[in-house]
Amino acid sequence: MFEEREPRQPLDEAVRRRLTRWGMAGLALLLLAGGAHVLESAVFSKESGGAASVASPCAEVPPEIRGGCSLAEIATLEGPDSDSGEAYGQGATYQSGPDADCRPENATPRVRKLNAKVVRAVDRQWRRIEAWLKTNAPRSHRTLGKPGEPEVIAAAEAEMGSLFPDDLRASLLRHDGIVHLDDIGAFGFLGHSNASVREIRDTWRQLCLIDDEDDGTQGFTDPRTEWWDGRMLPFGSDGLGNHLVVDSVKRDVGDTDHEGIMSFTPGGVRIRSYYALLKATADAMEDGGTIGYWKPEAVAGALRWKAL
Repeated sequence: MFEEREPRQPLDEAVRRRLTRWGMAGLALLLLAGGAHVLESAVFSKESGGAASVASPCAEVPPEIRGGCSLAEIATLEGPDSDSGEAYGQGATYQSGPDADCRPENATPRVRKLNAKVVRAVDRQWRRIEAWLKTNAPRSHRTLGKPGEPEVIAAAEAEMGSLFPDDLRASLLRHDGIVHLDDIGAFGFLGHSNASVREIRDTWRQLCLIDDEDDGTQGFTDPRTEWWDGRMLPFGSDGLGNHLVVDSVKRDVGDTDHEGIMSFTPGGVRIRSYYALLKATADAMEDGGTIGYWKPEAVAGALRWKAL
């Protein structure tokens, strides 16, 4: 037989008030988290370009990540009094001849302030990636580079004539490429190893030495359809002459094939920004999903990108 329980006493007024406050606080936290997600998506998901009347590809880039535009374009958008510094001489007209983006004008390095919202959003995705690596691929986790230096990024920007997008800068300031360790699967995206600021600059130099011409007379109508253009930022390498790049003007992610041309659907999908690549990687790791035909897996304690 079950024992008969005494009837539950009604809550007194003080307890009811505390429960109400806790419930309201919990609701507020949920709304805050949801709002942060919406804001984060709004900051990074908007595509550059837009209506045909828009002259500059940076015109629809949110101010928070306008670091992806050339200094000359920022000056055009914001007026001659903009605190954007000297133009780096990024080529605006595409035609056959020397690639102006491989021959930037001399500029003085200038450390630019990062938008705090961008830093928080990038750090949030890196924490997810780091947690997965630490649990599932600790060997690759040990290869994550130390924080980069703003002065080194500024020097690379001045030499290369292009501004690094804020999401890429924030990422490099958290992990400046990788630490090369023997017999360990180095971290990287989509089958490529992550490059440091100096490696990005050195690779840019090498690719500009190989191809420093615009081929406007060879059927190409856009620098994004060539094999290489100096406005690209090569942030990943597979060791076989292929690279992941960020377009410093449009901010989306592409890849170069040593035997072909650039593509801006790496893995067969559009990746609208470096931040989008970070988030897609974290999602695929946690959910067992894919980025196009690439799938991140943990094999013998190391990260492996499997091509499906």
